[in-house]
Amino acid sequence: MTLYVSGISTLGPGLPGWAGSRAVLTGERPWCEAGQPRPSASVLPPNEQRRSSETVRWAVEVAQEVMQQAEADAREVASVFASSDGETGVLDRLCTELATPQRTISPTLFHHSIHNAASGYWGIATGSQQSSTVLACYDSSFCAALLEAAAYAHIEERPVLLVAYDLPPPPPLYAARPLRGGFATALLLTRTPAPHSLAQLDLALSNDLSETATSMGDARLEALRNGNQAARSLPLLAAIAQQRSTVVRLEFLEDQHLVIRVMPCRSSVKPLSAD
Repeated sequence: MTLYVSGISTLGPGLPGWAGSRAVLTGERPWCEAGQPRPSASVLPPNEQRRSSETVRWAVEVAQEVMQQAEADAREVASVFASSDGETGVLDRLCTELATPQRTISPTLFHHSIHNAASGYWGIATGSQQSSTVLACYDSSFCAALLEAAAYAHIEERPVLLVAYDLPPPPPLYAARPLRGGFATALLLTRTPAPHSLAQLDLALSNDLSETATSMGDARLEALRNGNQAARSLPLLAAIAQQRSTVVRLEFLEDQHLVIRVMPCRSSVKPLSAD
């Protein structure tokens, strides 16, 4: 399947939005692993900003940036939200409350525990009534979301917003799922080229594991890639940032790779290489 990327956003330690992240991914400046960002998700109404969880704000922050970058109308765009673990912070609070004698659960807190909380808040913020899919596929969540978005864009002939995000869970959940830092990314995807298209992606699944998955040249970014499912997108984001034709291989399930042929839609195309 072929897709076109019309906008990208990222958020993570030392990766403050696409403009700052692109400079790191192209090698223009080194990655400085700063503290965890605290996104405001300003597109949310004041009441929703106050009530929303940190996970929701991360997802909404990258979603709103990519829509502004592409100058797209969110009311006309379908969405796919992907998180391997969802609202672990809320889950921890629920479990803590259930361990008390009173076992009093706030309805608002329970409302935030659902896996589609970020999608729901995005719909409230934008007024979008388009289809929204929310999925989890453990460490393959980003790849699963990319395939889902590609299928939807082709079948429904509509732009699709892909948002992948995960934050480290609090203890004691962290011992079972030790994610390395928070990371979120969003891509606006279309079936055909658009005025703001940055790259063309040709997607294919492969059972040939003789070639290793594409890694990051920077050892610290590679640790982030391995430590957070949303950051498994980093090799693809780097290829788009560098505006070069290449082949990116991402791990998908236990016995497959998602092979992505990346071709820039703008000038300064570099020769094709297989990483």
